Amino acid sequence: MDEENKETSVLGVISRGISKFDKIARESNVEPKELESILQKLENSGLIKVDEKKGLLGKKIEINPTEKGYKEFERQLKILQGKWNQLENTYKSGNKQELEQKLKEDKSFLPSMMMFGIVDMVMFSMMFSMIGSSMGNFIPAEDLGGVGNNENNTEGSDMGNDGGTDIGNDGGFDIDIGF
Repeated sequence: MDEENKETSVLGVISRGISKFDKIARESNVEPKELESILQKLENSGLIKVDEKKGLLGKKIEINPTEKGYKEFERQLKILQGKWNQLENTYKSGNKQELEQKLKEDKSFLPSMMMFGIVDMVMFSMMFSMIGSSMGNFIPAEDLGGVGNNENNTEGSDMGNDGGTDIGNDGGFDIDIGF
């Protein structure tokens, strides 16, 4: 995942109400050292604010989005939705070469699309089947780390901890349909 998409992912996780550093790192699948740098950029841009509170066990740090941060995340989400719509329309047109080209162009956005529930996984699978490829050729397994096990997936996705997809270290899918 490129730097811009990591920033969008981190901002999205924070916008969904996750405010603790370790949970943000886990949900966004970003290493702690890199997360520090991203959080600093987001704070300098006025997209997040860091609040220190006193708790029973000492200082407690919470990271929250600003109004500007919410708006920026919504803007990024619309861009991702637009890219997904283009992919879907290209698939429906039946043009294999154009679909493969668009998937290659948008491959850095695919993990973010999956993370925020924009991708219809059935349609996504059919796209890869159409071009005779697998998802692993476009998305490294490390970018799939948190996909499918988010508790707060956005619209269009009702995968939760009680039945959805679980992506293991091998990058494959283990689908539990709940029967």
